[in-house]
Amino acid sequence: MRKKINNYSGRNFKKERANDKISKKKRSFLMSKIRSKNTKFEEDFINLLKKSIRKKIRTHVANIKGKPDIVFDRAKICVFLDSDFWHGWQYPRWKHLLKDDFWRTKIERNRARDKKTTNYLRRNGWRVIRIWEHSIKYDPKSRVNRILDFLKKR
Repeated sequence: MRKKINNYSGRNFKKERANDKISKKKRSFLMSKIRSKNTKFEEDFINLLKKSIRKKIRTHVANIKGKPDIVFDRAKICVFLDSDFWHGWQYPRWKHLLKDDFWRTKIERNRARDKKTTNYLRRNGWRVIRIWEHSIKYDPKSRVNRILDFLKKR
């Protein structure tokens, strides 16, 4: 009988951390392949958004604090597509599973930087939308509709 798990990701946060099954060298190689932009879930979402909208979309804008994934300049809307792991979705529930303090520190800094960036942008007249990776995978259309609603209000 399988234990029921009540969260979007389907992960069991109550389990104990197990030893890594692959070597340090192999783990390092795998982690180096993780990209910070143009990930599969980002590309899929941006393509879906482009099909649903006629407005101009800019992506990964370097001159705006935080390098938002999607920017609507005229409406002053920034959209951040946050991955569940790197941005710490429900982090307090699973931080005990992390191997060492390096990862805990990294994720905690990411979360603090996200809050600081969001506050800065809002103080400077931007509307900020943060969308979690699991919610995009679960229901991408509703996330696109959320952005469209923001655009209609402007």
